[in-house]
Amino acid sequence: MPNPPAPTDAPAPRLYDLDADELMASEQFSDRVSLLPGERAQLNAGERLRILWGQDMLRDVLDGRYRAVVCGVNDADNAHGIIAQLVSLVTTSQWSPQSVTSFAKMFQESVSVHARDDREPYILKYDLDSLMIFALLRPRGREHFTVQDLSRGFATVTKMLAGRAERRPVASVSFLGARSNRLVDEEGREPSFETVCRTMYDSGFRGDVYPSPALWQFGHVGVFPSYPFPEGVARMREGSS
Repeated sequence: MPNPPAPTDAPAPRLYDLDADELMASEQFSDRVSLLPGERAQLNAGERLRILWGQDMLRDVLDGRYRAVVCGVNDADNAHGIIAQLVSLVTTSQWSPQSVTSFAKMFQESVSVHARDDREPYILKYDLDSLMIFALLRPRGREHFTVQDLSRGFATVTKMLAGRAERRPVASVSFLGARSNRLVDEEGREPSFETVCRTMYDSGFRGDVYPSPALWQFGHVGVFPSYPFPEGVARMREGSS
């Protein structure tokens, strides 16, 4: 007996119960993103950065979703940095915001005497027992990181993660919108999120990246859940020039 034809009037899928779909129209919210599907290609491990749109990094860390986190640190004041929040919130941590800064200052003073010709930035490890923090140390005498600092730092982080399964999964801040350790490009401006992702990726990093809160103001621009972005983005850009 032949199968009956598929119904042509199947109801559209719904996101919410009752009438909430209409009430939750995205145009009503100023803080939002327009998430686009990633490129459908052959599945291979270690080929992307995952971008965590809509997720709270601190909550994910506290929920035990990561074994390591990458962020910035300086030798003057980290009270407003995410590293201060991490050491304060992780219950197994014996570090404090003050001791984090003291260690960075001690290390900075030591290398300025014994390894002044080494390439910066250095990567400091803060062991919180349940979490390892890989902190890019802001170069001495500077108020910011550069994209070159980010490239060298993530190349070192990648080496420190290689072959160390106990240090994965790993996540990183985007270094954008930072209050304690700003990131600037050659023109002295904050680089694009794409530049940050490309720099991390080209340095070998393959963990998760959390966008800065300020990027939630771009609901009119489509974003992707991973990097590299689909090839169509480059084709569109070339066609618009």
